[in-house]
Amino acid sequence: MLKLLSWRPSPHKTLTLDPTKPFLSLSRLLSQSLSEDPYEYDPPFSPVSKTPKPKKTKTQDKTPDPKNDPTRPLKSDLPFDFSYSYSETNPAVEPIAFRESPKFSPFGPGRLDRKWTGTVAAVQQEVDLDRVAEERKRVLGDPLAEEEVAELVERYRHSDCARQINMGKGGVTHNMLDDIQNHWKRAEAVRIKCLGVPTLDMDNVCFHLEDKSGGKIIYRHINVLILYRGRNYDPKNRPVIPVMLWKPYPPIYPKLVKNVADGLTFEGTKELRNRGLNSLPLMKLTRNGVYVNVVDRIREAFNTEEVVRLDCTHVGTSDCKRIGVKLRDLVPCIPLLFKDEQIILWRGKRDQKQDPECTDRSKMSADA
Repeated sequence: MLKLLSWRPSPHKTLTLDPTKPFLSLSRLLSQSLSEDPYEYDPPFSPVSKTPKPKKTKTQDKTPDPKNDPTRPLKSDLPFDFSYSYSETNPAVEPIAFRESPKFSPFGPGRLDRKWTGTVAAVQQEVDLDRVAEERKRVLGDPLAEEEVAELVERYRHSDCARQINMGKGGVTHNMLDDIQNHWKRAEAVRIKCLGVPTLDMDNVCFHLEDKSGGKIIYRHINVLILYRGRNYDPKNRPVIPVMLWKPYPPIYPKLVKNVADGLTFEGTKELRNRGLNSLPLMKLTRNGVYVNVVDRIREAFNTEEVVRLDCTHVGTSDCKRIGVKLRDLVPCIPLLFKDEQIILWRGKRDQKQDPECTDRSKMSADA
């Protein structure tokens, strides 16, 4: 213990023991050593005291950024209503009920200056469409030359392109617009690969991409698109796109398949359903596949057949209903049945003057 306390002796004092009185000298030595600071002259492990740096205080005069201020609602000047999906919803069809309360906005409580109606966040004021068209024309600038288009296509059309966005069954979603703008910060164009239900109507997908993002599609091959940002695009002045914090529950729409099809009786509807289930499938659709030629194949089949069956095994019940809704409007046709991931479509009643085969069948049924 004495050795630990007197790690380095003082140069001014030397402590010695008295041989005649060893115990008394040792007690005095311990009392003197404990009373004095052993690390007074050269402390071996004493920490270096650092003066704390003054904290930087934010100036009170600086106005907070509305994008980073959670207490203020975000304001966006985009001239359209915000919805989860733009290409896979029809605003003309009104829902009959909601699975969640319309007061819960997917943008967060008080984070957006637009009211959520359950399906869209509506624009609060009228939009000057002429001004919007002029601004979009200014950003796009002069049309690209053929050499410029070829250079951009060669750069972004390959599957290993780093600037790629995959589009699923949700179609052109709202958060996808923010992803496009983020790619446009460092690239002139972005490659979009479409899969699933949206590929049934690629024209609709292209329209909403150009209309909602303000860009221009310069390349389209089956399900691959290249969206160009424009000559005068400024990343620092990009539009404000609030992000949806969660996917809203889809509302409840009117029933797609009726018990009795329009223009038929109950027995006639049942007979067509049985005929479709017992017929050979026209096509077999895969999950997240490319359906760009399905509409043309069905239209061609309806020239000779009255009922068509689509085999949608492993596609999913929800995707089957989405496919049926799109085919009803695109072909057009009447969905008769969704059973065991099988879609039964009826072409509907046609004019007998245009379809002589229908006339022959009606005569045969009347004779029977």
